[in-house]
Amino acid sequence: MNFSWMAWTLPTALFFLSIALMLVSMGVWEYFSPGGNPRVGILRFETTRGDRLFVSLLGSAFIHLAWLGLVGTNLWWALALSVIYAIGVFRYV
Repeated sequence: MNFSWMAWTLPTALFFLSIALMLVSMGVWEYFSPGGNPRVGILRFETTRGDRLFVSLLGSAFIHLAWLGLVGTNLWWALALSVIYAIGVFRYV
């Protein structure tokens, strides 16, 4: 297959590898602890681990896009904010 249409730089590869590792680790976690313990958080509807992962990934994408548009291309602080956001989502949502 020819993947020359995409800029496969090291950050791009690490990004996709991180997403893949998160999905695999959630699958392993679900295998050993089925059900995901659905709970009702601050959003007032039932969420599972997979729901919270999706919300945290979606929110992190918006954090990074806003950072690019408002601050600039140095994304390390956006990454830090995204990690804090993801921890908050898994804890409170």
